[in-house]
Amino acid sequence: MHCGSTLAFVPELLCMAALAPAPQDGPDLWRRMGLRGSADCSGRLYRLCANHAAYDACNFALPAHDFSPLCVSCRQTRVLPDLSEPANLGRWKQIEAAKRQLFYTLARLGLEPAPGRSGPVFEFLADWPGGPPVLTGHHGGTITLNVAEADDGERARRRVALGEPYRTLIGHLRHESGHFYWDQLVRDGHCLEAFRSLFGDERLDYAAALRAHYAKGSDTGDWRPHHVSSYAASHPWEDWAETWAHYLHMVDLLETAASYQTSLSVPDPHAAQRHQVSDPFASPRPAFDDMVRQWVPLTLLLNSLNRSLGQSDAYPFALSPGALRKLRFAHDLLMQPPAG
Repeated sequence: MHCGSTLAFVPELLCMAALAPAPQDGPDLWRRMGLRGSADCSGRLYRLCANHAAYDACNFALPAHDFSPLCVSCRQTRVLPDLSEPANLGRWKQIEAAKRQLFYTLARLGLEPAPGRSGPVFEFLADWPGGPPVLTGHHGGTITLNVAEADDGERARRRVALGEPYRTLIGHLRHESGHFYWDQLVRDGHCLEAFRSLFGDERLDYAAALRAHYAKGSDTGDWRPHHVSSYAASHPWEDWAETWAHYLHMVDLLETAASYQTSLSVPDPHAAQRHQVSDPFASPRPAFDDMVRQWVPLTLLLNSLNRSLGQSDAYPFALSPGALRKLRFAHDLLMQPPAG
């Protein structure tokens, strides 16, 4: 708004960039602007994602020579709801925004895009009158999301009905991506025994485990010593997906706080230690214990600010030693150098 430049996210650079029109190089081409608004001497030319022009639904750019009209995030969406329905158009745009946020975090972790590894594909579907309900989930590399989750009222209704303290679009996508990367990193990463010793045996009957979980009804609280959520206690696969989503929450929030150079201390006269939040993606990567030491006061501040505005806690969790051991497992797995 200050300089009037067209802004776009450049996935290959993992940053926002100001773009200048480059009609001399071809129609609908843009060149990244350099310092003080000068043209980038690298000669890189970009196009805006086709979903930007058609629906104002994307802010990613792609190289001018790319084969696809869609950016690397939008092209992962294989099935859309009927976009002639205005409500579906708004829902889809919200979901794509959350998916771009997921893409960014996974890319910062070296997972997407990555040589020799393809990311998940997505199907965003709407319920039809008289048809079977669309269930959010993951199967065989495809993540399905019911677009009704983009409606605040419907999402709140389901959150209350299922006894969940936290239910968001980005939370759904992070959770379901955990199932995808379980196949990639755990099953195919030769660490099944280490996983089973901590999370349990994933060969347990999955359908029976979920039936038992939902039959319990009210939250008994017996999950707290070992899991990040009640749903995590239903089955080892869900335990991993909930832990994975939680780890992505952690690194994303820490990175945002670090970008604002956040420094804080717990408001206690006997607690003199001050915490400078560090970027979890910095090189070298911070140790997991250091991340947790920053995470606890940061989430305390976040919740206290929300309460001051009369809002519910943004982070309605308290991590037990058992949950932290599982988060450390995810962290250590991601810190391993890529195979080959």
